[in-house]
Amino acid sequence: MKAPYHFKSISDFHRVRNLPQPKHPLVSIIELASAVLTENEPRNIVFDFFAIALKSTSGFRVKYGQELFDFDSGTMLFSAPGQVISFETIEENVIEQSGWMLLVHPDFLWNSPLAQKIKQYDFFNYSVNEALFISEDEKEVLDLVFRNINRESRSAIDTFTQEIIISQIETLLAYSERFYQRQFITRKKVNHQILNKFEYFLDNWFTDDKPLKNGLPTVNLVANELNVSPHYLSDLLRSLTGLNTQQHIHEKIIGKSKELLSTTQLSVSEIAYQLGFEQIQSFSKLFKNKTNQSPLEFRQSFY
Repeated sequence: MKAPYHFKSISDFHRVRNLPQPKHPLVSIIELASAVLTENEPRNIVFDFFAIALKSTSGFRVKYGQELFDFDSGTMLFSAPGQVISFETIEENVIEQSGWMLLVHPDFLWNSPLAQKIKQYDFFNYSVNEALFISEDEKEVLDLVFRNINRESRSAIDTFTQEIIISQIETLLAYSERFYQRQFITRKKVNHQILNKFEYFLDNWFTDDKPLKNGLPTVNLVANELNVSPHYLSDLLRSLTGLNTQQHIHEKIIGKSKELLSTTQLSVSEIAYQLGFEQIQSFSKLFKNKTNQSPLEFRQSFY
C-alpha cells in the first residue's frame, strides 16, 4: 500500500486542497461544500494536528469493521496527530460533500486546560471505522457550534480569540461525547453482535490449547479479532456491561480457573500454565485480588 501523505501543518493541508491560507496558522475551519474532493486526492493521510469533521458525502464510504457505511445521514470523524486515516471512493465522479472540518494544532491549546483534557476523549483514539453517526437533530446542534467557531476564526485576531475558540471546541467535544454514548445505546444490534463475538472468542480461547501456545489474550488481540479499536471495544463493553475489555478477560480467567480448581486434580501451577500464565505468582495474585482467596483456599473450600 502506498505510504500515507503526511500533512505537517494546517497551511500544508490548505495548499494541497487549493484552499485560501488560514488566518491563524494553528487553527482552521473549512466549509466542506467549498472544498471539493476529487479522485486525485490522497486516500491515506496523516495529520500532525487534531481534525474533527462533520460531513455528509455522496460517492464516498468508510469501513466500520468489515462493513461499509456511507455518509448520507451525517457522520463525525475524529483524528489525533499521527493517526492514519483511510478512505474509499465508490464513484468515479467528483465527490460532493457538505459540512465542516475543524483543524487544531496542539500548540493552539497550549497553556489551556484543554491541552491535557483533549487526550482523555476516547473517540480521538478510535480509528475511522468507529465514526459517530448522528441524527438530524444532533446535526443541527453541532452545525451551530461549528458556525460559531467559523465566525470567530474569521474575525480579527485579538487577545480573546484563543479563549473563545477553545471554549467552543470544548462545547463541541462535550456534545460529541454525549452523542457517542447515544450511539452505543441505539446501535444495539451491532453492539450486541460485537459482544457475542467477544464472548465466543474468549470461550474458544480457553477451551483449546491456545493459552499453552500463545499465552493470555490481550486487549489489542481481541480488538483486532473483532475489527474495532481497543478503546472503542472497551467503551462499548463498559456501556453494555459496566466492565472494560481487560476486566472481562480477567473475569473469564477467574471463571475458568475456578472450574479447574473445583473439578480437576491439577496443581495450581499446572492450572496457571494451562491458562497462559508464565509465572504462578501472577496467577495467584490475580485470583486473590478478584476473589479474596488464594487458589488453594478456594480449592479447600470444596472439601
